[in-house]
Amino acid sequence: MAALALSRRRAWWLALRPFSYSAAVVPVLVGSALAADKEFHPSLFLLALLGSVLIQAGTNLATDFFDFTDGVQPKATLGGAIQSGLLTANAVRRAAIAAFAAGSVCGLIIVAYTGWPVFAAGLASVAAGYFYTAGPVMYGRRGLGEVMVFLFMGVLMVMASYYVQVQELTWASLYASLPVGLLVANILHANNVRDIENDRQAGKVTIAGLVGRPAADYVLYALVIAAYSVVGVCAATDALSPWAFLVVFSLPATLSMLQKLEERDPARMNPLVRGASML
Repeated sequence: MAALALSRRRAWWLALRPFSYSAAVVPVLVGSALAADKEFHPSLFLLALLGSVLIQAGTNLATDFFDFTDGVQPKATLGGAIQSGLLTANAVRRAAIAAFAAGSVCGLIIVAYTGWPVFAAGLASVAAGYFYTAGPVMYGRRGLGEVMVFLFMGVLMVMASYYVQVQELTWASLYASLPVGLLVANILHANNVRDIENDRQAGKVTIAGLVGRPAADYVLYALVIAAYSVVGVCAATDALSPWAFLVVFSLPATLSMLQKLEERDPARMNPLVRGASML
């Protein structure tokens, strides 16, 4: 029984994929830090952070549920908790709904203090997370995953986190959102590079699947280089603080991730996805 309980906890860990939460945490940190020069409300920050993580958790769970029910769950994936038989599809579906609902509650509390723009951003984020793999939209299976993730987990999330603190938007909040969006899109692209063959067999359209390798590798390089370039240009032109140059200390993580592209076996490419999340 103890072994079964341990296995179930491991299955939930796989379904929730906490390693991916950097995509939810970093945008809130960046937007809130940028606003802190003007104003900072710890309670609103914590609510935004918790809400963002819950929506990310709901997205991961919903993706597992719909990938399983639609028969497109990759064997090499970091998820696949339902396939293990330790979790039922209905249990994962209910958990996804609970995560989205809890994240929405966090958003509604913020709305009570800041107004309707945050409600619109939160509603769009929940919809984007759910319809990533849910019909009839399923934009994640139609080659639009990276674009939508860039917009929602990057631009929207950073600017919304900034707005939560100061109730205004600035060009600086937009500039700061761009490298974040590029690197969050990079996480998804790394995932799709790993799953090229499975996605093609399942009829799932991704940028990686469309261009194949090594072209998909070059797209990953481009996303990373673009992220650093945006920071460099914005800091050099005073659009962002010179402190933004501190991103150079992330270069070792970048080089470590890029080395994982040498692997061709999907079952051994999970470190690439983890490395993209760490970056």
